[in-house]
Amino acid sequence: MVFRLMLIIHNIFRWVVVLALLWGLYRAYFGWLGKKSWADSDRRAGMILTIAYDVQFLLGLILAFISPIIASAFSNLNAAMQVSELRFFAVEHMPMMFLALIFGHVTSVLSRKAGDDTLKHRYAALGYTLVAIITVAAMPWFRPLLRF
Repeated sequence: MVFRLMLIIHNIFRWVVVLALLWGLYRAYFGWLGKKSWADSDRRAGMILTIAYDVQFLLGLILAFISPIIASAFSNLNAAMQVSELRFFAVEHMPMMFLALIFGHVTSVLSRKAGDDTLKHRYAALGYTLVAIITVAAMPWFRPLLRF
């Protein structure tokens, strides 16, 4: 019961992450290509994005500790490598999402501390694009988009 509830929350919250990522990308590219000044709303977009990733990662960690899928995969890792779903969740999804989380935080810091506004937007645009690519690659597209 707890596993199912956590899975539903994790599934729904991924859309919060996707929306925050899209908002961050929009603010970054709009500012960079439009040669806009770095505004408080740009900083907030990055902050919301990193907070959304933090919450989603925490939900994912909790889910990993109670997941029968992960338990099954780690009980016999050699056999799990032969089953694509087990391999995906055990050795692909979690490390890639952790990498996206790290890049999101690094991008947020670099863009805030950059010397001029153009550089701030450029760092944000390129960094959040990298985060988006990793996130899309690590999402379980073989699962239902909404799970209730």
